Amino acid sequence: MEKEKIVIGITHGDINGIGYEVILKTLAEPLMTEFFIPIIYGSSKVASFYRKALDLQNVNLNIINSVEELNSKRINIINCTNDELKVEPGQSTTEAGLAAFSALEKATEDLKRGALDALVTAPINKKNIQSADFHFPGHTEYLESNFGTGAPALMLLINDVMRVAVVTGHIPVNEVSKAISVDLIKEKLLVFNKCLKNDFSIVGPRIAVLGLNPHAGDDGVIGEEEKEIILPAIKEAGKQGVLCFGPYPADGFFGSGHFTKFDGILAMYHDQGLIPFKTISMESGVNYTAGLSIIRTSPAHGTAYDLAGKNIASEDSFRQAIYMAFDIYNHQKINKQISANPLKVEHRAERNNRIE
Repeated sequence: MEKEKIVIGITHGDINGIGYEVILKTLAEPLMTEFFIPIIYGSSKVASFYRKALDLQNVNLNIINSVEELNSKRINIINCTNDELKVEPGQSTTEAGLAAFSALEKATEDLKRGALDALVTAPINKKNIQSADFHFPGHTEYLESNFGTGAPALMLLINDVMRVAVVTGHIPVNEVSKAISVDLIKEKLLVFNKCLKNDFSIVGPRIAVLGLNPHAGDDGVIGEEEKEIILPAIKEAGKQGVLCFGPYPADGFFGSGHFTKFDGILAMYHDQGLIPFKTISMESGVNYTAGLSIIRTSPAHGTAYDLAGKNIASEDSFRQAIYMAFDIYNHQKINKQISANPLKVEHRAERNNRIE
């Protein structure tokens, strides 16, 4: 198998959403496959259905049985479903959920054996994918169960102007206050700091931490979480070398443009961070799961059933997810090489002895 370019696995997600549309539109661009080898984990039958519907005649798929058979100059696809799979654009079906998990499971197997350099996932429906084999709130938690490193995984949303991470992910809002703790926030800050350095090559990253309550609690008037949990966590992370500041009231932080002064923003819960993020860049943002032993990105949008099958979905976010997976792979590779043979620290006594 040739491997002069990196190999990126692409899972097809929910076949009735916009997954295949954004995948095929992205890969239809001639220069896309100049810097990486794509392998779609999905269904050649479904891919052909959408290729015809979207009139993408220049997209030719190379059907293979395993990564070892890939063609470095083609768009490769591994069939992970049965031939009777029914396509119903815009509909949530059990069959689509099973197909989404089959593709994710096969890609996970190949990641575990080192056959892929990165993974880009098309959107799934978090309800219809549920089964005895998949009982997770989303991709992040499933991948953490397979590629966790001991530290908590971190959902990170990235665009041209901000990098937003969340302490709690896909949980009900009424459970957020009970879920956050000094240790959890500190661990997320440590993972975030390491990610910004190793995955994005940022030297001395500055991280802003948002409060949980309105006005960041107003010194305890509107809530105690800031004083009792968030601020102590910031101080603990600071002792371990993390440049983190806050807690900041979320509304004023984003409304004033203060977010532009930081390399990363840690929100307490999903919508606190994702609403301002998606307001700015719904179509071009990227979701990156930091803290795993593998590289995984995805578009920042969902299945978008209302757009499915109409040839109007934008592929911008998916394209950026491909670019980011490639960039992170190279950042990690360079930083690994830089830190492989660090200079030995010579203490004063040793230096004096050497001089004598």
